Amino acid sequence: MTPENRSIRRRGIYLLPNLFTTGALFSGFYAITSAMDGRFETAAISIFVAMILDGMDGRVARLTNTQSEFGAQYDSLSDMVSFGAAPALVMYLWSFTSLGKLGLFAAFVHMAGGALRLARFNTQLTSADKRYFQGLPSPAAAAILAGFIWISLEHDYPVEISKYIGIALTISTGLLMVSNFRYSSFKEIDLKGKVPFFVAIAVMLGIAFIMAQPQTMLFLLFLAYAISGPVVTLVMRRRRLQGRKP
Repeated sequence: MTPENRSIRRRGIYLLPNLFTTGALFSGFYAITSAMDGRFETAAISIFVAMILDGMDGRVARLTNTQSEFGAQYDSLSDMVSFGAAPALVMYLWSFTSLGKLGLFAAFVHMAGGALRLARFNTQLTSADKRYFQGLPSPAAAAILAGFIWISLEHDYPVEISKYIGIALTISTGLLMVSNFRYSSFKEIDLKGKVPFFVAIAVMLGIAFIMAQPQTMLFLLFLAYAISGPVVTLVMRRRRLQGRKP
């Protein structure tokens, strides 16, 4: 075997982390097809499934030491489908079709915001502060829209009213993704370290609350996270200004 053939044979991709990425990509695709069939609750849940799988692929890659440039780029393309295109299309098919160009505009703002957010994230991987994200992460933005659809269907809110709230949320998530607001990445949390017993109880109660009313709790949690960005940024800016005063 020639050196060139050996080099070609060694090229390839790591299977395990990319299986999770493929699962996330399929979940986003399935959300779109479900919405086309009018199964909007299934579409919303599929977006949350994509979030879980997307959160696992990077961790699996780090645990198994199988990070690669291919995996990073594949993950970004998967995120664009699952958290950019899928939420925008599901929201549009659910309630925006009757709004004409306004609904089309709102859906496009979210999708374009997701694309720009991912492009900026990829170009700042080496220079960005790992403790914070610049702009609302696209999975959180998608979770707000999916959670809103899910909670509206669960409580049978009138679409004629919900669609205007949906317009505001869809445009807001798109703009927040390309904003300069700083969002905590939670990477400073040490999951391997010991914690007080009451922390374990708090986590257990939190999981119980989410399982009892997943559509409501997930929507409120990610909405609170979206609001935290402007709040944290303003607080940090005020502290810097106070520190400069003589």
